[in-house]
Amino acid sequence: MIENLTEVTPDTLASEVLKYKNQGYRLVGMTCTNKTEETVDLLYHLDRDLEMHTLRMEALRDAPVPSISGVYFCAMLPENEMRDQFALVFDGLVLDFNRTLLLDEEVTLEQVPLANNLKITKK
Repeated sequence: MIENLTEVTPDTLASEVLKYKNQGYRLVGMTCTNKTEETVDLLYHLDRDLEMHTLRMEALRDAPVPSISGVYFCAMLPENEMRDQFALVFDGLVLDFNRTLLLDEEVTLEQVPLANNLKITKK
């Protein structure tokens, strides 16, 4: 079980992240994992004075995920990595590598490394 876990939705993510930033928390990492064929779990790990808080959001694979890179610019790296590895699309991503941060341009959606066993229908 994750201590200090707060469930968020795509609608509440930005306000929760901003609340933590205003309280002096830093973004220390983001985690993504496949949940079902249609959904992924996104975890946002925040720290202040060695006290870790995690925000958890279930997101639909076929819907754009809100980017938090407008609040924490450094989030653009893990968000681009998740775009490459899980075929997610982030709405409002401040710097979008268009699935070429880690992957070659020739890699198709059917070859996405961590989603290749799932049905990918996005274009």
